Amino acid sequence: MAHRVVEATWLAPEVRRLVVEAADVARAAGPGQFIIIRATDKSERIPLTIAHSDKNTGLLALIIQAVGVSTRELCALEPGQTVNAVAGPLGKVTETGFVGHAVLVGGGVGTAVVYPQAEALKAQGNQVTAIIGGRSKPFVILEKELSEYCDNVFPCTDDGSHGFHGFVTERLKQLIAAANPPVKLILCAGPVPMVRAVAEVTRPLDIQTIASLNPVMVDGTGMCGGCRVQVGGEMLFACVDGPEFDAHQVDFKELSERQKTYQKHERAAAERHACKVGLEK
Repeated sequence: MAHRVVEATWLAPEVRRLVVEAADVARAAGPGQFIIIRATDKSERIPLTIAHSDKNTGLLALIIQAVGVSTRELCALEPGQTVNAVAGPLGKVTETGFVGHAVLVGGGVGTAVVYPQAEALKAQGNQVTAIIGGRSKPFVILEKELSEYCDNVFPCTDDGSHGFHGFVTERLKQLIAAANPPVKLILCAGPVPMVRAVAEVTRPLDIQTIASLNPVMVDGTGMCGGCRVQVGGEMLFACVDGPEFDAHQVDFKELSERQKTYQKHERAAAERHACKVGLEK
């Protein structure tokens, strides 16, 4: 079943926001969940976070970083065109309740994960703070949207072009030290090194820290085993047991190594795609 693209806008260099029609998925989706999507019937199946779902209109918002062939196919779509398939919602819904003060940490497109979590946490009466990062100002996304649900949003940039000059972890340390009420829960999503660094900041402070992981994934149902991750010495699957896990229990070293498994294949595919596009032009 094809799904129509309703909106398509660039949020940042190489980062595209697509809004697609997927009523069944939108009605059932919750914060923290994802879909498996295919641009065409010949495309690779890839997982994408549900950045927003509207049960009334049946629309899903997806935020996509153009890195490989499949993500570039999706980013090339315009309103009125269609995607071949959308399967979901997959994964477990973020557990939200009243904790007092919750902090969301998003790096790059990982900010798409924490955005629906902010809405859910605020609805539970929490004080919600967001710390979001990017290389420079153009790469910081969803700052305005997060401010609708967060008491404070602190942007961070590596080059100091917007907000705090430095990594999100440095701003997180400052926030924790000065927070009133104290921080009781941290949810984080982004590149593996960033998520790992967040866990190391909060580990000695014994602050509950939940990480949304995005390992290599194929089917999204636990059958392929590609997204397996060691958590507390136990082998789990991000697609069905997660994608959120206790960050203090995740074996980030193994996860980092696993993420490199298909890098050569991805580069080769990107080169073939670039040649094909060049010939078509």
